[in-house]
Amino acid sequence: MAFWVYILRCSDGRYYTGHTDDLERRLAQHERGEGGAFTSARRPVTLMWCGDSATREEALEMERRLKPWSRAKKEAWIAGDFARLSHFAKPPAERPSTSLGTNGEGFSPILRDATP
Repeated sequence: MAFWVYILRCSDGRYYTGHTDDLERRLAQHERGEGGAFTSARRPVTLMWCGDSATREEALEMERRLKPWSRAKKEAWIAGDFARLSHFAKPPAERPSTSLGTNGEGFSPILRDATP
């Protein structure tokens, strides 16, 4: 049996992260407003990313890792942009500046819409 970790984009642009053993059923619950208070107040929701795990414990651990991430970091994950993900994984004080004329020469963050 597969277990799923997923990220939804809500109608207000916020992201929701969860896990389940039946992705289609869980997405339908979110759409009907049965997915919990967070998503029920922000419908419709759009599936932005999902990944499978062999065990519920692995899925739960992945959810716990992803859930507190910043919006920028989640968007980099969704886009599969691991350079940008690495950039946002660092504390702000340790990130190279992206302003012209500073220590960020050569770094150009790619800002893409996360819509598939």
